[in-house]
Amino acid sequence: MDSRSALTLSIGVLGGVAVAFTASVITVPIWVVFLAWASFFFVGGGPTGWVRSVTSNLAGVLIATASLYAAYLLGGGLTATAIAVGIGSAVMVQASWIGLLSTTPAVVVGFASTVSTVAGTGQLVTATSISHPGLVAACACVLGATFGIASEYLADVMTRTAPAGRTGKEGAPA
Repeated sequence: MDSRSALTLSIGVLGGVAVAFTASVITVPIWVVFLAWASFFFVGGGPTGWVRSVTSNLAGVLIATASLYAAYLLGGGLTATAIAVGIGSAVMVQASWIGLLSTTPAVVVGFASTVSTVAGTGQLVTATSISHPGLVAACACVLGATFGIASEYLADVMTRTAPAGRTGKEGAPA
């Protein structure tokens, strides 16, 4: 099978699995999983891409959580939130000086995933439970990168050909 068809099939099947999984097993926002999955491919894929994507996404989650918490400490109004998010945005760009975080869009994915988790779940960054939006977004980011590497691996398996000289049971090439 050609690589595009294999990746199409693997992402299609695993995309459905991801929806069911996040609805019933690990209840995290599916949109964050898909964003992190895209981030995995954006940073180059493979084991190195998994590490870079997860690290960058988690840096974004941390920066967003700190920004939203700072806004809360400053009274939570529009001006305080705008200033805190503006500073957080600048910190995301400065994080690119660190080699592992040099792909700023992957850091932004983590930041945006956290903000959207706050908006989508109604949980504030002051939550002190397992439903803390930073923790939820972080889990979803790791899950998304994991679905990314799984889809890449599955596509790779579907594009492999049998080594020369190997035959099946009936003597036909495998």
